[in-house]
Amino acid sequence: MPATIDLRILALLTARLCHELSGPVAAVSNGAELLGEDASEFASQAISLVADSARRAANRLQFYRFAYGFGGDAVPTGPPPFELATKVFQGTPIACDYARSVRALPPYRQQLGCNLLLLGAAALARGGRLALDVAGAELYLEAVGDIASLAPEQISALRLLTPFGAITARTVHAYFTALVARAQGLSLVAGENGPGSVRLLSIRSDA
Repeated sequence: MPATIDLRILALLTARLCHELSGPVAAVSNGAELLGEDASEFASQAISLVADSARRAANRLQFYRFAYGFGGDAVPTGPPPFELATKVFQGTPIACDYARSVRALPPYRQQLGCNLLLLGAAALARGGRLALDVAGAELYLEAVGDIASLAPEQISALRLLTPFGAITARTVHAYFTALVARAQGLSLVAGENGPGSVRLLSIRSDA
């Protein structure tokens, strides 16, 4: 029988991993900026590319630290979640609209929102727009793009119907997001709102 890991243990391990990686990434970015002050045009372009890549990596680490590593029982440190989401999608073909109504929610609910954003981004193979909002008392995400769809195995994982041993790298995020929702007394519903649009909604498990 496979061993299971408590969500809090997973969150702590993820937070530690992101913390350990963020220092070296920040050092690369700082070093590139210093070298860029005195370099040839070609070297400056290369250094600028390195610095930009380091900033992107740092933004992703901060975002994943909150999405995967926040335990939900403490005040998160660092930038607010909407800033993390804005930065992680900067320079990508996906635009992110993180509504003010979501920013007012408790951090643990915004953690679920950030995981929904990642799931929505996975549905936009050619880019598009993500809109995270509140519908009634629950979270609502719409992913709109030329091609917007979730694979059947992702929807199965989102509904926690996938056997533990059948989870893959492609479905693990949907499964994790469903576990985060369940820990908050919620379940997730996925559907399509016409061609090129995917909707994700959190609902009370007893609804």
